[in-house]
Amino acid sequence: MEPCAFVRLTVDQLLLKLPSVPRPNSAAAGVHPSTSPCFCTLHLHDHPSSLSRTAPLPLASACAANRVPGADPVVALSLDAAAVQRLSARPAELVVTVHAGQAGGSAAAAGCGMMGAGRALGRVRVPVDVARAAAGETVVARDGWVDVGKKQQSSASASHGRAQIHMVVRAEPDPRYVFQFGGEPECGPVVYQVPGGGAGAGQRQPVFTCRFSAGRRADRTRSLTSESSMTRSTSRRLRSWLSTLHGGDGGDARARREQRKGWMVTIHDLSGSPVAAASMVTPFVPSPGSGRVSRANPGAWLILQPTGAGPSSWKPWARLEAWRERGPIDALGYRLELVFDSGPVECAVPIAESSISTKRGGQFVIDPATFPEGAAGASWPFAGGFVMGSTVEGEGKASRPTVQVGVQHASCMGDVAVFVALSAAVDLCMDACKLFSQRLRKELCQDQDD
Repeated sequence: MEPCAFVRLTVDQLLLKLPSVPRPNSAAAGVHPSTSPCFCTLHLHDHPSSLSRTAPLPLASACAANRVPGADPVVALSLDAAAVQRLSARPAELVVTVHAGQAGGSAAAAGCGMMGAGRALGRVRVPVDVARAAAGETVVARDGWVDVGKKQQSSASASHGRAQIHMVVRAEPDPRYVFQFGGEPECGPVVYQVPGGGAGAGQRQPVFTCRFSAGRRADRTRSLTSESSMTRSTSRRLRSWLSTLHGGDGGDARARREQRKGWMVTIHDLSGSPVAAASMVTPFVPSPGSGRVSRANPGAWLILQPTGAGPSSWKPWARLEAWRERGPIDALGYRLELVFDSGPVECAVPIAESSISTKRGGQFVIDPATFPEGAAGASWPFAGGFVMGSTVEGEGKASRPTVQVGVQHASCMGDVAVFVALSAAVDLCMDACKLFSQRLRKELCQDQDD
């Protein structure tokens, strides 16, 4: 497999030091800056808004103003081969704008890339040598404190100096394998590998085929598992998950129409052998009195990989839950856990949780920089940085997911296959979480009225 040349731009150890100002008297309105929340926006100058991020900005206390923080926000920007080529021709410039005030509202808003409208205090520009990073070198573009904006002109404020921001900006090589579905996952497309130079650099190579089935296929799904291919505890749990596919068989036709269940995607190599699968193990159903899948009762997929013991021997690799977020931002919420079986002990390690705009779409990502809660734990299962990313289109748009896998996490095509199956499941969650007042496409409704 030939990787594509990505560069990862990381900004961490963010900290803000505000100039001291006279405390406002009792008649003055407003909030003292030292107690106001602050955040910053980061983007590359003259490049698409997709290369922009928002991060909280902790304030430095007077006693710790000169320390280097140890556990502060981390922001990561990924530059693909096309962006690296553009930025290598001339110096790249990272623009960091500091704001006082709240960043945009909720976790859903943050996951969808929404930014707050806080008052801008100033900005910092950091030149970054992307060409050196693309050539394989780690480049530290900034490490330390830097002044923010222009010095105020009043005599009182001038005596107290400027606001300062602490940051460490690094650019480092981050090669990734890139794959693209030749069509929507439910239409049984071929999955291609994108050549190392990126889109347009060469002929795409087919590597997998994708097969989709919908409806009541629990008996067929059960054949993917066998008692001999896993421990008894894992087998019992897997059968329990799969048994939910039979739920509602004795109900009326309306009840069956009001749940989306039995969807399954199987990934095959070019010889026709199945190498990964994604099976919907918990139906997507509307919450009572609502036409949407709620966070309290999400639908779920099980991502499966073969054990090598035979053509029908599989084991669970990860569990994906999804729901429709409520609030000002209409979004698809998701949570992903890796599933482990250690004999009598079973555990699940969370590795991703966020949301994607149902209107604009976005990216599903497994990356310690975007999920520090899980990555900080001793059980984080991936060594290194970026793990996997997949594009997701908004509702009503044709979706051909592009999947990126970090080179260090894919030693063979079998490793890639589970990420491709996961990508298909995430893409189908956008349809599974569609409002129940809206009809699904015919490809997704096979056997629904049986």
